[in-house]
Amino acid sequence: MQFPRTATALAATALLLGAATALAAPSGAANRAATGFDDGSFEYQKAPANAFTELAAGQNIGPWQVTGGSVDLIGAGFWQAAEGNQSVDLNGNAAGSIAQTFATVPGTTYSVTYALAGNPQLGPALKTGRASIDGQDFQDFSFDTTGKTTAAMGYVGRQFTFVAVDDTTTLSFASTNAGAAGPVVDNVKVQACKSCPSC
Repeated sequence: MQFPRTATALAATALLLGAATALAAPSGAANRAATGFDDGSFEYQKAPANAFTELAAGQNIGPWQVTGGSVDLIGAGFWQAAEGNQSVDLNGNAAGSIAQTFATVPGTTYSVTYALAGNPQLGPALKTGRASIDGQDFQDFSFDTTGKTTAAMGYVGRQFTFVAVDDTTTLSFASTNAGAAGPVVDNVKVQACKSCPSC
């Protein structure tokens, strides 16, 4: 059976567009579809390989906004990432903070997980910071970089839960130590809980 050339061309175009869309879908698509939260591994905006990009308050890292001070977006190969190729040092030239606002359902409990390490190249050895929800401190964190290297960052998992009070929620991470080397975050995930707090 022969199809008209126009119909064949349209079908081929639709197939190609569908394939391109599927190929372009970033990792974490299911998490994004569920909550609107996106790019927890800081991959959308690229820093130079084996280097970093410093970003100041008011600038963005994909869906994240730098909300205070400055931070460093670490490029592939500069040091070990927890997931993907990039991560964020929460200290640029000084302590900084990042935040992302995403859709939530009021009354629903959500779990936030993330990988935590610290910049091992400069002191102090103990890096400190906090994770906040809508400006409220939900988890203070610290990481000791003693014995850690750029090839073996020693990431540890952190988790906390919160109950949404509005149809959008803002998650933020901030450094609380001075200097140009701070805590490092990567692989941030936000998921609605089915059986919190063990979710």
